[in-house]
Amino acid sequence: MIEHTRPIDATGARPDTSGMVPFGRPPLSAAVNDENAGLNGWVVVDSLLGGRAMGGTRMTPGVDARELATLARTMTYKLALAGMPIGGAKAGLVSTLQRGEQRDQKLIRFGELASPLMHGGVYLGSDQGISYRDRDLIHQAANFHPMQTRGALPCSWGDFWSACKDVTGHGVCLATCMIADHLRLPQEGRTVAIQGFGVVGRGAARGLVERGYKIVAVADRLGTIQCSDGLPVDALLAATDEAGTIHRGLLPRHLRCDDGPDRWLSVPADLLVLAASGDAVHARNAGRVEARAIVEGANNPCSVEALHELHRRGIAVVPDIVANSGGATVTALCLLGLTPPLALDSLIEWCFAAVARRVRHNCAVLFRRAAAQGKQMHAVSYELASENLETLRAALRMGKTPADAAASVKFTGRGQQ
Repeated sequence: MIEHTRPIDATGARPDTSGMVPFGRPPLSAAVNDENAGLNGWVVVDSLLGGRAMGGTRMTPGVDARELATLARTMTYKLALAGMPIGGAKAGLVSTLQRGEQRDQKLIRFGELASPLMHGGVYLGSDQGISYRDRDLIHQAANFHPMQTRGALPCSWGDFWSACKDVTGHGVCLATCMIADHLRLPQEGRTVAIQGFGVVGRGAARGLVERGYKIVAVADRLGTIQCSDGLPVDALLAATDEAGTIHRGLLPRHLRCDDGPDRWLSVPADLLVLAASGDAVHARNAGRVEARAIVEGANNPCSVEALHELHRRGIAVVPDIVANSGGATVTALCLLGLTPPLALDSLIEWCFAAVARRVRHNCAVLFRRAAAQGKQMHAVSYELASENLETLRAALRMGKTPADAAASVKFTGRGQQ
C-alpha cells in the first residue's frame, strides 16, 4: 500500500553547498510498502513545475527517505541547470535480492502501488541498482507509457533508451574534456581513472578513448584494474556484465588487478571520474586523491567534507548537476514533447548534441565564475541552477508553454566535441 503522503524532515541531509538553497521538507514523500511482498520503499517529490516531476528509482540495501530527499533536491537543480521546466523527484526500494523472479515480483508490486503517482505526473526512471529492463518492468506493472500522449518517438521507450544509453556518459566525457582544457593539461597523454564501470562509466570511457585520452585505471565492486600504459578498453567492455562487474578471467593477463579498497583513489592519473555511488570520496579518504581534478559522474559522489578538503588542496571538482545530466536532460526533453520528429538515428544524434550544448555551456560559465569568485564549483553551480529555476518558474507563471519556458534559458555552447 501507499501510506498517506507526508513531508519528511530532510534537515541534516547532505546540504547544498551554495548556502542559497535551504534543505527543508520536500512537498511529497509517499511510503510504498507491502509486507506480504517484502516491499519497503518511497517516492519523494522535491518540486513540481508545470504539474510534473521526474527522477530515477534506485534499489539498494540502505536507501531511505532522507537519502531520497537529498537526491530529489539534486534532481531539481540538475534539471533547472539544463533548462528543463520539470521538477525533481526520486524513488527507492530497500533490497539485497539478486536478479531473479523474487526480485522481479518486488519491482512489479512497486509499479502497481506507485501507479497513481506516475499517472499523476511523476516519472520514475532508472538509477543505481535499477536497469532499463527493471524500469520497463515497473512501467508495465503501472500500465504507464511515458510517451503515450506525446507520440514524438519513432520507436518504443525501451528501444529509444537502448540506442541512447551512452548519453549520460557522453556528458561526463565532455565535462572531463572541458576541465582538462581549463587546467591546460598537455593535449597528448591525458590520463583518466574511472571509479564505477556501469552504464555511465562505460559510456564515458568510450568517449574519452575516442578523443585520445588514456584510461589507466577502472574500478568496480571487485577492485581496481590498472595499466600505466593505458587499459584496453574494448577488452574491458567485452568482459563487463550489465551490472558493471568486470570478469577478470576474460582480461589480458598483463593487467594489474588490485582488490584493495579504494585503490583507485591513489592511481597516478590527471583526472578522476566518479561513476559509482554517493560519498565515494569522503573526509577520511579525500587526502589520498592524486588527480588534478574530479568529475562527478554519479549522484553526490563527494561528501560535503570532502569537497571542502579538495577545494583546500586546489583539486577542482566538476559537480554532478553539470556533468551527470545527460540522461535527465534527454528524458525531460522527451516527456515535455521538446524533441523533433526524426528517424531514430537522427534523433539520437540530436539528443547527444542537445546534451553537449548544455554541458559545454554550463562548464564554461561555471569555470569562469568559480575562478573569478574563488568559490567551490559546487557553490557556483547551484547559484547558476537557482537563476535558471527562477527563470523557468517565472515563464510558467506567465502561462508559457514548456517549449517557450525552456527557450527562456539560453545555451551557447557548441555541439558535440
